[in-house]
Amino acid sequence: MASKERRVGTISRGIRCPIIRQGDDLAAIVTDSVLEAAECEGFELRDRDVVAMTESIVARAQGNYATVDDIAADVQAKLGSDTIGVIFPILSRNRFSICLRGIAKAVKKIVLMLSYPTDEVGNSLATYDLIEKAGINPYSDVLSLERYREVFGVQKLEFTGVDYVELYTNLIHEMGAEVEIIFANQAKAILDYTDCVLTCDIHTRERTKRILKEAGAKAVCGMDDILSAPVNGSGFNDKYGLLGSNKSTESIIKLFPRECKDLVLDIQERILKATGKHVEVMVYGDGAFKDPKGKIWELADPVVSPAFTDGLIGTPNELKLKYLADNDYKDLTGEELKKAISDSIRAKDGSSLVGNMAAQGTTPRQLTDLIGSLCDLTSGSGDKGTPVVLVQGYLDNYTN
Repeated sequence: MASKERRVGTISRGIRCPIIRQGDDLAAIVTDSVLEAAECEGFELRDRDVVAMTESIVARAQGNYATVDDIAADVQAKLGSDTIGVIFPILSRNRFSICLRGIAKAVKKIVLMLSYPTDEVGNSLATYDLIEKAGINPYSDVLSLERYREVFGVQKLEFTGVDYVELYTNLIHEMGAEVEIIFANQAKAILDYTDCVLTCDIHTRERTKRILKEAGAKAVCGMDDILSAPVNGSGFNDKYGLLGSNKSTESIIKLFPRECKDLVLDIQERILKATGKHVEVMVYGDGAFKDPKGKIWELADPVVSPAFTDGLIGTPNELKLKYLADNDYKDLTGEELKKAISDSIRAKDGSSLVGNMAAQGTTPRQLTDLIGSLCDLTSGSGDKGTPVVLVQGYLDNYTN
C-alpha cells in the first residue's frame, strides 16, 4: 500500500509549561512539556523539528536579576557620579525605565540625548512633516527641550499614550538627579555638554562608542558594559550587560540570559533519548520584524537567539517554486510539473544558491532570526502561557 502524501507544511505550536522559577531544572521541564503535549494532542516528533524556548524562562531559571542599586553602583564605578550623557535610549517602560532609574541614582546630573524623529526601534518623538515645515535638519540640528516643545508639542506614542520626554524627566528627578534634555542624531553632539557618556543604542552601539572615543570623550560605556559582571552578587551578562533586560518589578530587572548553549544541547539529547528523533533547539527573544502600522521594529534585544544547536546555523538555501513553474517548466502541468520541480529541489547539492535566478526572492536571513520571529509571534507577550514553541516542517521542502 502506497504511503500517504503529507499535505501540511510548517506547523507552529505553543507548548504550555509550568511557571518557571529560579533554580528549576529547565531542560527537564521543557523536554517533559513537549513530550506530554505530543501525547495529549496526538502528534509525533520528527527529525529536524525545532524546540524553542523564550529567553525569559531561561533567565528566570538562572536567577539572572539585578536591582536599581546594582545598576547605580556599576554606572558610578565606570562613569563617575557627576554629570553624564545618556544618549540614544529607546522609549520603553518595560525595557529602559528601570535602567534609567539606576543610572539616575548614580549621578548628580544627566544630559539625556534623544534621537528624533524616532528612537532606534521606531518609537516616534516627532513627524517628518513638522520637521520639514520648521526647516529643521535632523542630521545636524541639535534641539533644546524648549525648541522641541515649540515645534512638536506633546507627542504621545500611539499604542501606549505615553509622553516619554515627560516620563523620563520625572524618573530622573524622582531618583534625585538633575536633567537636561536635548534632541540630536549625531553622537558627538553630547560632548558639548559632558565627556562622560553612556550610549544606550542596541544594534549601532559599537559604531557610536568608536565615534565618541575618536572625538575625545573621556569615558564611554555602552549598555552592554553595565552589569557585564556581578555587582554585590547581582545577576549579569558578560556579553550584553543591560541589553535585552526587561522590567521585573519597579526596582528589579531581569537580564538577558547568560551562556546557555549547554541548555539547548541538553534538551536535544534528552529528546533524542526519549524518542530517537534528532530535533534542533534554540532560545529566542524578540522577533526581527517591523510593524507596518506603528512603524516599530520589534528587535529590542541584542540578538534574536542567544543560543541554538548547530543545525540552525546559516540561512535558507531554497529555490523559488513559482520561478521554476513560470520559467524553467512553464510548459508543464500536473504530475509532470510536480516531478520536474521535485527533481530540481532534490538536485541541490548543498552549495550556496546566491546569485541563482531560481533562488531570487527567497529570504536571505539567518534561520534563527526567521524561526525566532515565528516563535515570538506564536508565544505572544501576554497570558498565553506558552513559553515553549514546537515548530515542525520549517526545515523541510516540497519533496519531504
